Order: sequence, then C-alpha cells, then structure tokens
Amino acid sequence: MSDENEQDGPEPGQPHPADVIAALNAENVELKDRLLRALAETENTRRRAERERSDASLYAVTRFARDMLTIADNFARALAHLPPAVREAADPQVRAVIEGVEATDRQLLQVLANHGVKQIDTSDGKFDPNLHQAIAEVPGEGKPGGSIVNVVQTGYTIGDRLLRPAMVTVARKDGSGGAPGGTFDTRA
Repeated sequence: MSDENEQDGPEPGQPHPADVIAALNAENVELKDRLLRALAETENTRRRAERERSDASLYAVTRFARDMLTIADNFARALAHLPPAVREAADPQVRAVIEGVEATDRQLLQVLANHGVKQIDTSDGKFDPNLHQAIAEVPGEGKPGGSIVNVVQTGYTIGDRLLRPAMVTVARKDGSGGAPGGTFDTRA
C-alpha cells in the first residue's frame, strides 16, 4: 500500500502536472492576446465603416454642389452689376425683383452650408495654394507681394475637402509686372 501513497511525480510517459499547468497558462495568455487583437480589429473596422459612411453621406453631394455653385455665381454676378444708385432709383416692382434675387441667393448659400459647403474665407488676404488659384499677378495697390488683391470667383470647401479653389489675382512680388510665374498653383 505504501506504493500507492508515494506518487511524488507523474507516471512514466505522462507530463509533470507543473508542465501541464505552465502550458495551459501559456495557451491562456496566447488566447487572451488573440481575443484582444480580434476585438481591437473589430472596433477598428467598425470605426472605419462609420467614418466611410459619414464621408459617403457628406461627399455624396459633391457633384451636385459643384453644379449649384454656377447658379450661386450667377446670382452674385447679377447683384454685383447693379450699382446702389440704380437700385434706389428703380421702380418698386423692380426693387422687389432685386430683393427676391438677393433672398434666393442667401437661401441657396444657406442650403449649401447646411450640406457642408462653405465659402473659402479670403479676408486675411494671404494666398494659400491649397485654397486659391492665382489667375494673374497685378500691381499690389499697397499690398505686400504674393497677397490677394482681388477675388475673381469665390471658392468653396465641402467638409474638409476643396470643392473649388477661389480664383484670385495676387500682388506682384517685385512690383515690375509680368505674367504669373511658377510661384502660384494654377490648377484648372
């Protein structure tokens, strides 16, 4: 009977219990690591899909918005060509039409803004090749070389992407004249 009570080690051909426990612990650590990686990959996939869905929603109107900008441009050109003196002297019916055009222009810009389309701000006068397209270099009229002198066509962004660059004239750097050089981005 003393042979049965004297089992200090494993039976011959069987692994030691400590080795089995160590192997199971190692397998447990590996499985936890794989689980955490799988959960992280699932979360990353979910976030990516959510971002792609959001981008698709935001940028789906890009082509339509670009087409609508020509209408906004036409409203702006029509209103810019009406001197204030002529407007004040106009008949009440003509003034009502002008006010209707102005209201329609404001409403169009508001609808575009509601869909993430915003005008590029050029009020700081700094030329940014990522947002502006230089169409000509002109005398600076007191402005430093390379700064915006005039906005010929308003630019727009949609979300954080450029929808259409602002077409601008910029002050000559040397004040001597000449055609625009390679200094500015002249995207089409």
